Amino acid sequence: MRVRGAGLGLALLLLAVACGGGQTAPAEQVSPGAASPWGEVLVFAAASLTDAFEEIAMELSEANPGAKVTYNFAGSQQLAGQITQAAPADVFASANQTQMDVVADAGLVAAEPQIFTSNLLEIAVEPGNPLGIQGLADLSRPDVTLVMAAEEVPAGQYARQALDAAGVQVTPASLETDVRAVLSKVALGEADAGIVYRSDIAAAGDDVEGVEIPLDQNVPASYPIAVLTSAPNPAAARAFVDFVTSRRGQEILAKHGFAAS
Repeated sequence: MRVRGAGLGLALLLLAVACGGGQTAPAEQVSPGAASPWGEVLVFAAASLTDAFEEIAMELSEANPGAKVTYNFAGSQQLAGQITQAAPADVFASANQTQMDVVADAGLVAAEPQIFTSNLLEIAVEPGNPLGIQGLADLSRPDVTLVMAAEEVPAGQYARQALDAAGVQVTPASLETDVRAVLSKVALGEADAGIVYRSDIAAAGDDVEGVEIPLDQNVPASYPIAVLTSAPNPAAARAFVDFVTSRRGQEILAKHGFAAS
């Protein structure tokens, strides 16, 4: 489990959402009695969201450094398990609906989850693609060392759906606990290929190369987000979700390889 903390400004966040697109509303448009969403906000988020959410944190911190957000990045299945076991959290952002349903079915979601972005699968290979991997079928070759996320991980579930639909049988060398671990194995040269998200390829820069999976073989990933019933800071939690789903939040996600919700 990776836990990251950053000082964040959420006081101006509600102003930004009220105006839309990250614009600051005039003071007279804000209810003078509105509570400021200051304090700590703990966000449990799928590992694939790391870079996008960290940029969101950076932008919010420039608005007001008086509040604090702590991120817990991990596989969605790990996060759902922690939440259902009473781990304190304000917001849950999952990489699939299945793990959000685990939390919702336990009565731990304060309001209907929102789909806030989507993603597509891509094959991560070593820079220069030395084995000439062109698609899913090549992943079954005996000379290709493949790593994948475990089946209970959203990225692993999506990958298996794509492989099954394409009629490709593979024997992964390892099954990882989250998609960033798959990416890391390829980047470090410990594997020839891994099935990750398009956003992970963008995050890796020159460390890996991406091989696109055609849309007719791909499995789109939908990301829901929700405020939790046990949120210690529900006002700030709602403000965070509002910013992620705002026009500016969507622009940041798109910059990191995600698609519009």
